[in-house]
Amino acid sequence: MHGGASIKELQINEEIRDKEVRLVDDEGNQVGVVPRSRALDMAFEKKLDLVNVSPNSKPPVCRIMDYGKYKYEMIKKERDSKKKQRVINIKEVRLTPNIEKHDLETKVKHAKKFLSNGDRVKVAVRFRGREMGHTEIGKEVLDRFVEMVSESGTVDKKPKLEGRNMIMFLAPNKEEN
Repeated sequence: MHGGASIKELQINEEIRDKEVRLVDDEGNQVGVVPRSRALDMAFEKKLDLVNVSPNSKPPVCRIMDYGKYKYEMIKKERDSKKKQRVINIKEVRLTPNIEKHDLETKVKHAKKFLSNGDRVKVAVRFRGREMGHTEIGKEVLDRFVEMVSESGTVDKKPKLEGRNMIMFLAPNKEEN
């Protein structure tokens, strides 16, 4: 309805300083270019506001409307669009190459919980000291991890060595959502 200006930036009634404005009446009909004073008079006759909906155009486009109602509608629309957004968080699970079976099961349980909440999971195997020479062990740990969480999530990004960490991402399975 308005040309890109947010609600806070719109000029109304006396705030509009331009001598002439392109006027659109309350029914959406083009009135044409009129002096600002005439546009204000027309708005007040109908007990409505004159709102500058496109301040950057020459001359600016002003519309006769109920500004309070318009503002309310815009805020409501904004709120609805926020409700529809799904925020995806990335949770991290850290492992070591020589992780014990029970510890791995605990980490898998955490990852499954994160995936069931719809979050992505970053799984990192941290190599220390001489472990850097045996990154294939870390890869095996990640493969075992994927196998154990397969009913909750799938590999989104394959394991990749970044510095001293081997990192992979898991995404929740589609059918759960």
